[in-house]
Amino acid sequence: MRTIAYNRLAAVAYARRWALSRNPIYYDFSEIGGDCTNFASQCIYAGSRVMNFEPTFGWYYLSTDDRSPSWTGVEYLYSFLVNNNSVGPFGRLVGRSRVQIGDIIQLGKRDGTFYHSLVVSSTFPRILVCAHSDDYLNRPLDTYTYENIRFIHIDGVRIE
Repeated sequence: MRTIAYNRLAAVAYARRWALSRNPIYYDFSEIGGDCTNFASQCIYAGSRVMNFEPTFGWYYLSTDDRSPSWTGVEYLYSFLVNNNSVGPFGRLVGRSRVQIGDIIQLGKRDGTFYHSLVVSSTFPRILVCAHSDDYLNRPLDTYTYENIRFIHIDGVRIE
């Protein structure tokens, strides 16, 4: 297995292209729990081009009924990215100042539960994000209200 670079420009180009609409290749989960992490996964896939088809702990989407929990679940995506030692994208938690375009930000409650995934589309002069559920293109992060936040930096992509 070897590691390749995560294509941040491709991830952000995808985020900007689909932030205010839906790619018909993927199901829109807006009416059944939210589409934010589905959208974040699509963006990560645009920048990685590799899925992980491990049945329980992988990260993949083939159809509405054939996808991993990590493709659409906030906590599951976090767990996959920071614990993935196999094929596909992998990352780690970083501070606000270390976040880069194409990275993922998750918003949460004071009790430690996280409920929303955002894709970083710009970091200067302020952090801007793209998101689904409530659709936004280049929304300033500082306009969100939240009690907890985490920044997931995508370090790279493992391929076989």
